[in-house]
Amino acid sequence: MKAQTPVLSGALAAAVTAAMASALSVPAVAFAAPVATVHVKPAVVGHIAAESRLIPLSTTDCLAQIGIHCYNPLQYRTAYDLNPLYAQGVTGAGRTIVIVDSFGSPTIQNDLDVFDAQWGIPDTTVQIEQAGVIPPFDPTDGTRVGWAQETTLDVEYAHAIAPGAHIVLLETPVAETEGVTGLPEMMTGEKSLIDRGIGDVITQSFGATENTFPGYDQGNFSSLLNLRYAYIDAALHRVTVLASSGDAGATNFNADGSDVYPFPVNSWPSSDPLVTSIGGTQMNLDDMGNRISPDVVWNDGRGATGGGPSGVFSRPLFQLGVRSVVGNHRGTPDISMSAAVDGGAWVYYTFVNPASPWHIFGGTSEASPIFSGIVALADQKAGHRLGDINGALYLLGLGGSLPHPLRTGLVDVTSGDNSFAGVTGFPALPGYDMSTGWGTVDAAVFVPILARL
Repeated sequence: MKAQTPVLSGALAAAVTAAMASALSVPAVAFAAPVATVHVKPAVVGHIAAESRLIPLSTTDCLAQIGIHCYNPLQYRTAYDLNPLYAQGVTGAGRTIVIVDSFGSPTIQNDLDVFDAQWGIPDTTVQIEQAGVIPPFDPTDGTRVGWAQETTLDVEYAHAIAPGAHIVLLETPVAETEGVTGLPEMMTGEKSLIDRGIGDVITQSFGATENTFPGYDQGNFSSLLNLRYAYIDAALHRVTVLASSGDAGATNFNADGSDVYPFPVNSWPSSDPLVTSIGGTQMNLDDMGNRISPDVVWNDGRGATGGGPSGVFSRPLFQLGVRSVVGNHRGTPDISMSAAVDGGAWVYYTFVNPASPWHIFGGTSEASPIFSGIVALADQKAGHRLGDINGALYLLGLGGSLPHPLRTGLVDVTSGDNSFAGVTGFPALPGYDMSTGWGTVDAAVFVPILARL
């Protein structure tokens, strides 16, 4: 196996170089970017809070009292085989995770401190960067509350998976919705941090349906393509960029946020070839975090993992080996982590209803920060930034699909699909599929292999 490592690394270097060139090359658009006129609900309305409690419950008690599974970060550490890495000192130390959210949360540091104390996780200080003047928090504003919830989920679970990593929270003063609203502020803020050398991995728990970008129906994608500058900058600075694949299965929300499309659609930035798309699984764990049965596609009636072909981006070079699945289009997701509401994560916050501060959340907005922690661990193990990991993921996925498969740490998910709201989705298959990508990970194996590539 050692003799194979230089060959594998050399192949990856060539593949990644070519894949980046392919991802950066998009057809020239002669149109002027249309002006966005929509004003809609934030995408965060799709992120689901199932229950709240004074204290977090065990999985057994959640099933008895609420009727769903619930998990804590210590269970995730067991389920994803993270503890052997921590025992080796691989905690994300020396690496930085950037979390991007509209508005942020007014109580994030205190809430993270209590969350850490509950589970015995080392404290950290969140570095807050503001891309503009953040308006005062209004607890009666559902949009502000929703983004504060999202912020808390993101920060607590990125930190839980990579407890040694530095956390930077990028707050923007405008809510991301469908179409381009709020996205320029996010992209400008991300590029500013990248140019300042801040961040090794960026996690984005937001997305807008490609079809809602002005000009899409006329085949004019410039309003979306003109926002890619942060990701091009990230690729040049070897910063890994992640995004949630969505919570409405093979469809997603329409322009006013009132309903989903009655046919398959995709969302950006998850669909961008310069971004690693993070889908969702449903785990079945006991109280200690041991798997009772294999993971399945997240599709629990409360939501389903996003995934499918992009309507904007053609198939990137790194997906050439899965062209029988994705066709001529960029397919999502690339990899998946826990996202089910029936199997949601305990989150602590006090910016509203402090008497009942523990809540269960699900959605791929949980999966992306979890995977950002995995990337931070691999960055530390490698001793440098990994940058765009899509080429590496697909090389590992194909290696694990050989007649005599290599041991890669990728764990295939082969049960379920992401059909949702009457829209037929995509089934889980052996190998790559457009419901969970390459499946999920055994971190103790996956992290050191990814770090070497």
